[in-house]
Amino acid sequence: MQLTDQRDIKADPKTVWDAILDPEMLRAAVPGCESVTGSVADGYEAVVVQKVGPVKAKFTGVVTISDIVEGESLTITGEGKGGAAGFAKGGARVRFEPIPEGTRLSYEVEANVGGKLAQLGSRIIDGFAKKMADEFFERFQQAVEGPAEPEAEDAADEAAPEQKKGWFKKLIS
Repeated sequence: MQLTDQRDIKADPKTVWDAILDPEMLRAAVPGCESVTGSVADGYEAVVVQKVGPVKAKFTGVVTISDIVEGESLTITGEGKGGAAGFAKGGARVRFEPIPEGTRLSYEVEANVGGKLAQLGSRIIDGFAKKMADEFFERFQQAVEGPAEPEAEDAADEAAPEQKKGWFKKLIS
């Protein structure tokens, strides 16, 4: 399964770059992630619980970040084993581009599965892989930007808007 998409994140490129290299940010962004340990240089070990169709499994695996071009692009690659459920592996080539509103994050994702998971059929697997990629980048964007700003309730609120920051932006500010 292959997927190409992009997201515009309302944060400067350095903030987005730092966030994607942070293990806590990865843990927050990966759906079903229980833990992430390690470093960019050595790779990360992760534990993820997911349900794909009727199969629920706990995957333990390794996430590596490679092809790093500081502030411009990188590749995130992961491989997990889910015991009897099988295995999942994939990667995302991610590019960062400054835009007036913040940073455009473009990504190309490729995913493969084997074992019991592969028996579910390509339609289910492709749908799941697309959902996981979309959810990862959506959660990543929300963690960097913070919650969406509610509509202003009156003109006084509009006169003095409060700038909200995602938890990651607060951490590095």
